Amino acid sequence: MSRIEKLKEFLSASPNDSFLKHALALEFIKIGDDEEARKLFDEILSFEPGYIGSYYHLGKLLERKADTVLAISTYKKGMEEAKKVKDQHSYNELQAALEDLEW
Repeated sequence: MSRIEKLKEFLSASPNDSFLKHALALEFIKIGDDEEARKLFDEILSFEPGYIGSYYHLGKLLERKADTVLAISTYKKGMEEAKKVKDQHSYNELQAALEDLEW
């Protein structure tokens, strides 16, 4: 059974588990299925906006798709969420990604 199949199986038992959705999205990115990954990241962030790690990966996905404006917006939103929970590491990582994109 592939990782994707296993994660889907786990998700069928826990359909709102953001960790499982995030892991599945990363697996989709590995196989080049950015559309499925994006759907999952969007689901995660609409359901649980404080799931900060997804902002970085969604932003990178949007960069690959040349959607710079939305990538910038995603990084900034992630920075706001990181600031709310005082997650300085994630804030710095998102800020670095934003600065790399804006330069």
